[in-house]
Amino acid sequence: MPLFLVLYFSVYGLLHYYAFYKVKSSLSLDHKRVRFLGLFMLLMILAPIIIRVAERAGVTGGLHQLAYIAFSWMGLLFLFVSVSFATDLIRLFCFVFVKLFTPASNKPPVASARFFFLTLLLTLALYGYGLLEAGNLREEHVVVKSSKIPTEVERIRIVQISDVHLGLFIREQQVEKIIARIAAAKPDLLVSTGDLVDGQPNDLHLAASLLASFEPPLGKIAVTGNHEFYAGLEHSLKFTASAGFNILQQQSKSFSNLTVAGVDDPAVPAFHESPSLSEAELLAALPEKNFTLLLKHRPEVNPESLGLFDLQLSGHTHKGQIFPFNFITWIFYPYPAGQLTKLAKGSALYLNRGTATWGPPIRIFAPPEITIIDLVPGT
Repeated sequence: MPLFLVLYFSVYGLLHYYAFYKVKSSLSLDHKRVRFLGLFMLLMILAPIIIRVAERAGVTGGLHQLAYIAFSWMGLLFLFVSVSFATDLIRLFCFVFVKLFTPASNKPPVASARFFFLTLLLTLALYGYGLLEAGNLREEHVVVKSSKIPTEVERIRIVQISDVHLGLFIREQQVEKIIARIAAAKPDLLVSTGDLVDGQPNDLHLAASLLASFEPPLGKIAVTGNHEFYAGLEHSLKFTASAGFNILQQQSKSFSNLTVAGVDDPAVPAFHESPSLSEAELLAALPEKNFTLLLKHRPEVNPESLGLFDLQLSGHTHKGQIFPFNFITWIFYPYPAGQLTKLAKGSALYLNRGTATWGPPIRIFAPPEITIIDLVPGT
């Protein structure tokens, strides 16, 4: 946690300093307005930490409003810095071009205030688009052929949700929409690949009831994500169970032609006792004749597990959620989101883009999804 706080304050503080410098250098602000802007940015840096501490203390009054302001600001800041940095590169290119090819040019430079307001306009336009995209829940349909599915079985349909982040932002209204889309797909099994909750799962009884009301034939299975541990493992497991999910922690559950294995997120050693059974040991003990589905929050493939599972379902990355952060997530998790990736030894991986949002309530070029996976006979 101390390392996380150091990284958080370093990165988020640097983004605020860049934005502060751009505003101050572009606009003629007096000392009073400069101080106000600095204090507001300092509050916005501290706000997410204040919100999490208040959640853990059981304080709920005013948190929804503060969270909406703080995380909306976070989204606007990310977009402003990205657009501003891009315009700075364009201005640098134009400056170098003019110096190299038109050294005698007497054209006055474009006022920086114009670039600032252009950047601000583009930021607001992108934020509006991000709100629309975040509300546009898509369905991704994946068909997986396997000789382990008998020819007399037409299909086994699995719906995957991931990274719903129920909490201060994602509430009952969004859950109703998600459940309606899942129910329309008529799955045999519903799985959640982590981060079902975000902060402390307080005041989410109605959301749990809505999730519990949907009962597919093979039930509902979930695994932990990193946010289950951030929110408090005991609270998170209690909420997930009340929502009707069977939680697999280094465990498996078998059906007639399907075995589902679930492993804890790697955050477990930092917040809870380490699992006694490794992923490879868990998979090695499963019946080989069944199609093995591995639920794992992060899209990390264990080389020792290859060939021991048929399909791994993961989430965690949100595909960056806000462009261009997808390039950052790609560095750490190079598997493409929203499509099936074939691995060695007959295994495969599908990476869900996330069913809702974390932090800023927007998505840019990374639409939310529920994934419909049909397991059918074949080779």
